[in-house]
Amino acid sequence: MNTPDYFQVDVFASTSLNGNGLSVFPQAEHWDAERMQAITREMRQFESIFLMHANPNGAEARIFTVEEELPFAGHPLLGAAAVLHRIFKADEPQASWQIRLQERSVEVFSTQLEKQRQTKLDEKRSTYYSCTMNQGKPQIGPVLARSSLSKVLRSLSLYETDLVTELPARVISTGLDYLILPVTPAALERTKICSTSLESELTELGAKFVFVVDITNKEIRTWDNLGQVEDVATGSAIGPALAYLVHQGLANISERITWRQGRFVHRPSKLLTWMDQQNQVWVSGEVWPFATGSIDAEI
Repeated sequence: MNTPDYFQVDVFASTSLNGNGLSVFPQAEHWDAERMQAITREMRQFESIFLMHANPNGAEARIFTVEEELPFAGHPLLGAAAVLHRIFKADEPQASWQIRLQERSVEVFSTQLEKQRQTKLDEKRSTYYSCTMNQGKPQIGPVLARSSLSKVLRSLSLYETDLVTELPARVISTGLDYLILPVTPAALERTKICSTSLESELTELGAKFVFVVDITNKEIRTWDNLGQVEDVATGSAIGPALAYLVHQGLANISERITWRQGRFVHRPSKLLTWMDQQNQVWVSGEVWPFATGSIDAEI
């Protein structure tokens, strides 16, 4: 099969050039972690995903940011499912995939869709994908005392008065531990990481990353822990966000919640979530192809 060296896709998008960009490498069997890390830095996406032993049922996968390897992430798994669908089942409208990470296997479903669009010359059809993943049952930590949040709030340029009074902060995970901070809409606008010690402060609270969430408008923001890059659409955070709503009685089982992210970096994204009767979290979004390419360097 003549497969490109990599695919560039936009995840949680409503059209190409929106959502969260992702590089997918479908034939990475012969690359070690050092090489994958170097390639990720070259591509400079928030994350890249590398597939090994890809087949019509799924693949093994490793996910890297420009700084480190992650045991789990959301938008890379959805993007990988769309690429697998394109490679192996282009003639089938629907498919399911088992994507095996280092610590778990994730089930992802993909549906191939078409949209007509008018160009300057004529009308064309664009193929894109709707992809959905089962993130499993969330792990929900205890309520955190407001006094324990003071250092993290300072690192985010926030004050205790920016928190929503009646809603607690918690650490919740569907694969990555996120500190959830419910803030006012005005606070969401001006949140900014202003400290290099955020990662150690989060570790003290049992979290890997933080996201601030505007519960009223269903909008979130999150960054790398140095605050150098704001994420566009965070599938690994949006699962915990949905679990938080349900646990706090702000959403019902099976209720579908659409979240917004990426507005502040001019890449608007839509993330759809719901929890099933078995308390498993589902995350869904559109994946739009952008480009394919070949690698010229000897790697």
